[in-house]
Amino acid sequence: MPDPAGGIDPAGLIATLFQAEAARLTSLARFFVDDRTAAEDLVQEAFIRLSRSLDRIRDAERATAYLRSIVINLARDHNRRGLMSFRHRPPAQPDEPSAEATAADLESRAEVIAELRRLPLRQRDCLVLRYYLDLGIDEIAATLQISRNSVKTHLQRGLRTMESSLEARQ
Repeated sequence: MPDPAGGIDPAGLIATLFQAEAARLTSLARFFVDDRTAAEDLVQEAFIRLSRSLDRIRDAERATAYLRSIVINLARDHNRRGLMSFRHRPPAQPDEPSAEATAADLESRAEVIAELRRLPLRQRDCLVLRYYLDLGIDEIAATLQISRNSVKTHLQRGLRTMESSLEARQ
């Protein structure tokens, strides 16, 4: 959002981005951290860091990619510190009381997420951004600050690994 002087209106940009992206960013963070509260905290921290760096952002359109990148890096740091490890994930609490109707779906989703978390970081990042946030190759490349070809390679390798791992489970 431009301000009258021709630059970026910081308050307007942060408010607009928060309204448009906070829920998606929280969903993104949930693939990397174990509980919703931690994911929400990471997203809030990402917005704080973005607001501190707005003077360096020349193109408001790139702010969303920058936010996604911050969330992914914060989630990695969160797990490195051992606050809640993927390997020590508590059992998921069902959102619906009728768990019988969705048991098969939840089990297959849990298997996919477990396999996703076993992938190397870049493959995981690319797959989550592509298939859970529906980002295109260019958006993924901008978010992770890697080339388009690297994104394609990581997607291919990650899908191949997940496919063989999931097939071996059956």
